[in-house]
Amino acid sequence: MCGIVGYIGNIDSKEILLKGLEKLEYRGYDSAGIAVKNENGVHVFKEKGRIADLRAIVDLDVMANIGIGHTRWATHGVPSQVNSHPHQSASGRFTLVHNGVIENYDLLKREYLTDVSFVSETDTEVIVQMIELFVQDGLEVVEAFRKTLTLIHGSYALALLDARDNETIYVAKNKSPLLVGLGDGFNVVASDAMAMLQVTDQYVELMDKEIVIVTKDEVTIQNLNGEVINRSPYKAELDASDIEKGTYPHYMLKEIDEQPLVMRKIIQTYQNEHGELTIDREIIDALNEADRLYIIAAGTSYHAGLVGKQFIEKMAKIPVEVHISSEFGYNMPLLSEKPLFIFISQSGETADSRAVLVNVKEMGYPTLTITNVPGSTLSREADFTLLLHAGPEIAVASTKAYTAQIAVLSILAEVTARSRGLKVGFDLVKELGIVANAMEVLCDSKELIEQIAREFLSVTRNCFFIGRGIDFYVGLEGALKLKEISYIQAEGFAGGELKHGTIALIEEGTPVIALATQESVNLSIRGNVKEVVARGANPCIISMKGLNHDEDSFVIPEVNELLTPLISVIPLQILAYYAALHRDCDVDKPRNLAKSVTVE
Repeated sequence: MCGIVGYIGNIDSKEILLKGLEKLEYRGYDSAGIAVKNENGVHVFKEKGRIADLRAIVDLDVMANIGIGHTRWATHGVPSQVNSHPHQSASGRFTLVHNGVIENYDLLKREYLTDVSFVSETDTEVIVQMIELFVQDGLEVVEAFRKTLTLIHGSYALALLDARDNETIYVAKNKSPLLVGLGDGFNVVASDAMAMLQVTDQYVELMDKEIVIVTKDEVTIQNLNGEVINRSPYKAELDASDIEKGTYPHYMLKEIDEQPLVMRKIIQTYQNEHGELTIDREIIDALNEADRLYIIAAGTSYHAGLVGKQFIEKMAKIPVEVHISSEFGYNMPLLSEKPLFIFISQSGETADSRAVLVNVKEMGYPTLTITNVPGSTLSREADFTLLLHAGPEIAVASTKAYTAQIAVLSILAEVTARSRGLKVGFDLVKELGIVANAMEVLCDSKELIEQIAREFLSVTRNCFFIGRGIDFYVGLEGALKLKEISYIQAEGFAGGELKHGTIALIEEGTPVIALATQESVNLSIRGNVKEVVARGANPCIISMKGLNHDEDSFVIPEVNELLTPLISVIPLQILAYYAALHRDCDVDKPRNLAKSVTVE
């Protein structure tokens, strides 16, 4: 959600900025722009639509060795050229890009800027106009920047140019992610390291309410009191080839196919020299000291958390609650005496989850983040971190991160159970290896799954997913994948819940996708299928080998029953992919969605 890039150095900045923005397309956006500065002033190019539309209007004859860029996901004001970033102050002296939301922007407008004519509908324009106002009142630029930051409430990542200064980019952050990258004779700014991996792998993390003065040779970090902060850089452990599609037509398809590899990498990473699964003792001790675990997540990560609850309760015998982060932040339930909070987030930047993290840390409770991104905000601020090791996930619709989350949660449950003297009844290393092999079989079954997508999803306007027990949670994720990228109205339900109202929506030909991977409820879910067929539904049963019937549409390989969510979701991911493809939808960048939701 929104992305920032910046460059200051000795070469022309336009192509570096544009390529950086292209690497941030996965985050979701509806407009984009760049501003570059040379001896003739600041040149702003911005456009609604894709980076390709922006490229078409950039004047290639303008050469400038300093610039900033932005991809916007609309919050205040509709997607438009006028509302897109960068934004400029009334005189044109200051130019700004901004990620985040300023909660008190309307109050600031009324209090400070009644004489200013605003061009856009955005909260961002308030920031740049206030900076200019304070400079006109006599403050130096960095002091005007600092004073503005003390007055605004909300989340922000900012990069600012001054038309009278060819040597500096002013940077600041609060809640929204932002990094400074270090080079030889140049420095860069990016909301994600992969945006500027083309030029450097050395990055400095920025903390909330810090100001950074970036020149081509120096990076100076200050707090809001003006005190200088020294911080060593870290190396971004990313392989540039991991963020390319290669021969794949879409990132989503590539990431689906990467799941067997990710599963094997997770097994290898979390094994010790004796072949046992292992997790840092401090983390296991924290779980054992807790009387209840609270999993906090959103979207796909929430669905992974529901599966993880089953793992932890069944294996480790610790009670678990799973909560949607945006709801928990404003409606916290009565907590147990010794809670431990587990935050699940692919990006590690989910704003709703971070709001809960900040709150529970103030209350003194221990916290664990499970994320795909080392050094992300949730990872940095939690007491403990478990990494997914899934590699960069670019497509907006999460696939490999979801199965990685489930796999890591299963390992957490197994190691905790062992530490408590409990037997889980199976060898998890062996079973996850079987899962990885089954994933390969499913990834090689695309032609059959595409045929199912054509039969059931080509023209339908809605679709229902049903399952019982752990299959219900997978059905929720399958429905989310389908609605995310194909725009088919899809909903997941517990099988027995359909007849408590929702069955009224079943019409002639309505597709109902049923999961049947659990022996104890196999006949029950099939009974639910008969109920919807009697009302005209078009049933698609996805079962596990050993539980399958002749009429089933697709059979997944047999794995340990508790681990079926790791493979039963894969045909649902592929179904969603082909449903979107057949409807000419943008598979990797669906409308209105963002990969990393960095505003509440």
